[in-house]
Amino acid sequence: MPIIIPKALPAFSILQDENVFVMPKVRAETQDIRPIEIAIVNLMPTKIETETQLMRLLGNSSLQVNVTLIKMGSYESKNTSAEHLDKFYQTFDEIKDKKFDGMIITGAPVETLPFEQVMYWEELTQIMDYADKNVTSTIFICWGAQAGLNYYYGIGKPLLPKKMFGIYPNKAVAKFDKLLKGMDDTFYIPMSRHSTIDEEAVLANENLQVLAQSKEGGISIIKSVDDKKFFFMGHSEYDRDTLKTEYLRDLAKGDKIDPPINYFVNGDIDNINVNWRSTANLLYYNWLNYYVYQVTPYQI
Repeated sequence: MPIIIPKALPAFSILQDENVFVMPKVRAETQDIRPIEIAIVNLMPTKIETETQLMRLLGNSSLQVNVTLIKMGSYESKNTSAEHLDKFYQTFDEIKDKKFDGMIITGAPVETLPFEQVMYWEELTQIMDYADKNVTSTIFICWGAQAGLNYYYGIGKPLLPKKMFGIYPNKAVAKFDKLLKGMDDTFYIPMSRHSTIDEEAVLANENLQVLAQSKEGGISIIKSVDDKKFFFMGHSEYDRDTLKTEYLRDLAKGDKIDPPINYFVNGDIDNINVNWRSTANLLYYNWLNYYVYQVTPYQI
């Protein structure tokens, strides 16, 4: 079944060229099917790339998925045109009276700042309060995961001595959790962040369960025991060239940064081995199926 997005959205033609089943809203409205309603709170500066990456994964299921894109009303993005945001995004104030089957809160390049110093922190906490009462299940990604763990459970985010950057092998801790159904013994997740989480505090919290971890990268996937919140410490949604683009950007800024580990084949910047795509598809497929579709009420 298709993912339902506006035909004018840049992701529409990109995903259509990739044979991802996308459908314009006009056609979807003629079908007698109740689509799964998913909200994406997009905090990334590269909003068009991020929305396309996530829609690609949400479109890889047998469900009809209707996506609502949400921007911060208290912060004006500097990297995405106002025209794109005004045309395709809504603010929290515009959707706060709706309910959603699922929500995704993305990462943001603010992980070195204290949470309360992030310009839109107050608005984001309002969204997290809203999600707790009006969303069946929510995924928090990277800094979004750190923000959610801090706000809901008081988990801290220590800074790392250097950027965690590359592709990290992971293993399941909760091997039979439905989110990890179909995973190989070792599966790979891209990481790109300057901070981590207080893992001891996570392990000590009876309301949280660790699902997967990496020997080199630490805990990678956590869920709340009520299955309503999933915390992805990495960026499984990333495209082939996303880490390369970040690496070249950091070099151009003069940052001292090592090449992303386990990413360039034999150190060749033009030779990238994509080994995380199946993991990404399974994570989002399993989440949509087991933790959204099968438990959400028909009348949301």
